[in-house]
Amino acid sequence: MKQIVELTINGDPHSLAVEGHRSLLDTLREEAGLTGTKKGCDVGDCGACTVIVDGEPVNACLMLAVEAQGRNVETVEGMQQSIDILHPLQDAFMRHGASQCGFCTPGILMMARKLIEENPDPSDDEIRFGLSGNICRCTGYTKIFDAVRSAAAEIRAVRAQEETV
Repeated sequence: MKQIVELTINGDPHSLAVEGHRSLLDTLREEAGLTGTKKGCDVGDCGACTVIVDGEPVNACLMLAVEAQGRNVETVEGMQQSIDILHPLQDAFMRHGASQCGFCTPGILMMARKLIEENPDPSDDEIRFGLSGNICRCTGYTKIFDAVRSAAAEIRAVRAQEETV
């Protein structure tokens, strides 16, 4: 039996008919048509499905869609400021070659964004800890860390400039 779940996804209200057992991940991909969030392990171990729910990172494969009733969900599709302007993290990942197959990238981007929001100047250890729930089998993490450091510096510079205006 389906029920209606009202939630906000990337700032837009959605009303989705879902079965009670459906995960938020499957609902985002299939009912909302947002396929950026990836299904990796489907048991919460890999982090590929990380989204932000009410400001906190969540493995979307472990959350039921009905639990998102009335909540705010942010996915990788919502990171871009506009169709022409990438989020600094997305841009840094491209410039530093921080993704290879790209499967883990959406979840890592969401975790890195949350990390930089909470800590605008993270050390390597803080980046390692902040991204520890996300597994990448291709890159070896060095380029990911380089991209996160670079994006954090860019975000700090923009914020500093905004503060002086």
